[in-house]
Amino acid sequence: MSDVAPVQEQSRIKSLDVMRGFAVLGILIVNAAYFAAPWQTGLNPSLPPLAVTEETLWSWFIMHVFFEFKCITLFSLLFGVSIYLVGGERGDKARGALLRSRLFWLLIFGLIHATLIWNGDILVTYALTGFFVMLARSWSPRTLFMVGGLLLVVSIGMQSMFALFMDFIPSPKLAEIEAQIYTPSPEAIAATIAAYQGGLLSAVQENVSTWLEFLANSLVVLIVRTAGVMMIGLALYKLGFLSGNARAWVYWLFVVLGAAALGVIGYQAWLNAEGGFTFRHMMAGGGFANTALAIFGSLGYASLLILLVKAGAKLITEPLAAVGRMAFTNYLTQSLIMTTIFWGGRGFGLYGEVDRPTLMAIVVAVWVLQLIWSPLWLARFQMGPFEWVWRRLSYGRSVAMART
Repeated sequence: MSDVAPVQEQSRIKSLDVMRGFAVLGILIVNAAYFAAPWQTGLNPSLPPLAVTEETLWSWFIMHVFFEFKCITLFSLLFGVSIYLVGGERGDKARGALLRSRLFWLLIFGLIHATLIWNGDILVTYALTGFFVMLARSWSPRTLFMVGGLLLVVSIGMQSMFALFMDFIPSPKLAEIEAQIYTPSPEAIAATIAAYQGGLLSAVQENVSTWLEFLANSLVVLIVRTAGVMMIGLALYKLGFLSGNARAWVYWLFVVLGAAALGVIGYQAWLNAEGGFTFRHMMAGGGFANTALAIFGSLGYASLLILLVKAGAKLITEPLAAVGRMAFTNYLTQSLIMTTIFWGGRGFGLYGEVDRPTLMAIVVAVWVLQLIWSPLWLARFQMGPFEWVWRRLSYGRSVAMART
């Protein structure tokens, strides 16, 4: 590992940084509801304290149609690329050792983040999935597409299983499930809010309890889906698509396909709103449309951003690229900022106190902050502060952070 060094700025692929920046910003708008209120409000738009009205429906609609599942899918595509960029071919022992070290420390960061900062952590999933996908990094694009596509389809089936068999679940059991994950009682909502407002120890205990519940119920399907998407991302990179080397018409084709996918998801979202966001509507049609079509929306965004890079639209792409180069730092600081705003004992204790439009305003403010501070930081340093810590630990030696 001693001969392996961090990628220099001049060797970075601009399109990957731009896409990564867009993805990490988009992830925040989806996660915001889970920072600000009990996690069930992220699933049920009609549930207080983030219940939408006719006047505020737009705040849920924008998040759901344009960002939910699309940005995390885009980020997963790019993480699959990074596994290859860091680890190289499987025969490269030095880079393989570095990749394993990076994934190990990512797992440690994820465990700290999930337990002490926020239960919606994705780093643990990425690290565990990475140890599996790294074995496939020398596969051909065709094999990666075949296996990755199969895993993605299987994950969609696993996520849709509940909706398919909903009619066969006894009514009392179905009501119990609905009360747990979609419409908890006002007393349960109040208890969760009190826990997060009650001080740092109380908030951390509630956070760990929720995270463990997520692990028990969702980890397997998350790993299956994430592995599939990472493999597809690596295949697209090997074919030159994600690095910006495909023909322009290919990108325009995916822009059209992505727009069509968003249109279908938007239509389903409108049907859900018209139907009153019932449990059956949201667990069946609404959830399936977004889960199944998100990857087309993600590839549409990727294509549009690549076209902007090619067109030299630096006013848009340069700030996004800076955010993307510091994606690890920006992801973690998003969690620190949001928990400072919403947790009691750590910050302002606004958990359960804001509505969705106010939450949107907070998200936009964080976006602006990160779009400004990322270029300013990188004007003086080669990488973000958390990137530096991660690389220092992964390489096992000092790594220069300041520009020379």
